Amino acid sequence: MSKLSGITVVDLTQFLPGPMMTVMMADQGATIIKVEPPQGDPARQQGPFDMYGDTQHSVWFANLNRGKHSVALDLKSEDGKAALRDLVRGADVFVEGFRPGVMKRLGFDYESVKAIRPDIVYCSVSAFGQEGDLAHHPAHDMAVQALAGFLSVNDGPDGTPVVPGVASSDMAAGLTALSAVLMALVGRASTGEGAYIDCAMFDSLMPWCAHTASGAIAGGASPVSAEQRSLGGAAFYQVYETKDGQHVVLGGREIKFARNLLSALGREDLIPLAEAPAGAQGELIAFLRGVFAEKTRAQWTDWFANHDVAFAPVLDFREALDEPHVGQRGIWVTAQDGGKHIAPAIRFAGETWAPGAVPQLGGGKV
Repeated sequence: MSKLSGITVVDLTQFLPGPMMTVMMADQGATIIKVEPPQGDPARQQGPFDMYGDTQHSVWFANLNRGKHSVALDLKSEDGKAALRDLVRGADVFVEGFRPGVMKRLGFDYESVKAIRPDIVYCSVSAFGQEGDLAHHPAHDMAVQALAGFLSVNDGPDGTPVVPGVASSDMAAGLTALSAVLMALVGRASTGEGAYIDCAMFDSLMPWCAHTASGAIAGGASPVSAEQRSLGGAAFYQVYETKDGQHVVLGGREIKFARNLLSALGREDLIPLAEAPAGAQGELIAFLRGVFAEKTRAQWTDWFANHDVAFAPVLDFREALDEPHVGQRGIWVTAQDGGKHIAPAIRFAGETWAPGAVPQLGGGKV
């Protein structure tokens, strides 16, 4: 039996954070009732669509909503509200992702839902939480990253912040909400009491800065990327361009890796620089830039196969998905309908997993 079999979730979330949370529950056997507006979750039509030709839902939607049951309800209508109340009666978890105040206006805030199902675990996912000066401020991931300080160190060599490649605050909120809901369910099993969870993207992301912003956390100045050991100030945690215009990285600052590489390159004299403070390794970085420019990415990949150094070529997603390791780990899988999915990172030994069907809008009748 799957780990979450018997748990029913009423899911009113759209886009990324909430659906990411609930798809992880669906992947482990929970029954997820995805309540969508009559026009559907906007992510359904935000392409690209899968190569097998299904234009009913995007790859994004499929990967975050597989295994769920879709119910289309107009929550501004009395019929829609009545149908949702019926769903709440059989639910263990209620998840919503609206701006603060919306659920109260609709009649489905925590107190209202608790009146229907007293032991409900109710989770609100929002950008900045249900209270505070920013509670009603509209924001998606990048704005949250900007206000949390993270975008300041997502910068190029000239110090200018760039658009992040990962929606970190969205993903952090999804993981945090999942953890909180599971904790609440464990607690409910012993106390019989439900819980209310105010999960903010902002709050969820902030702890992720502990290793990079420790100086600021201690009350000092903010980190500057070029002077920070994990953000560009260290030679052995750095991106280098190769002869063919591709890139590789050194991704481990342990001195043993510096000794192994610099000895192989005949520059043992530079090893002390690898232990210098971040921001004081300019000579070593310049040397390695020159070295890596002498060979192509493929040549360096072959060369490092025989050297114990934390090294990796920078791959694009097409290359990464085609890597043998992805197949060996069963990460990129094909569903019965031909759609491609990224497998859940949580997979238990001795258990098999296959993607659940992607729900058609309103296919799960109330």
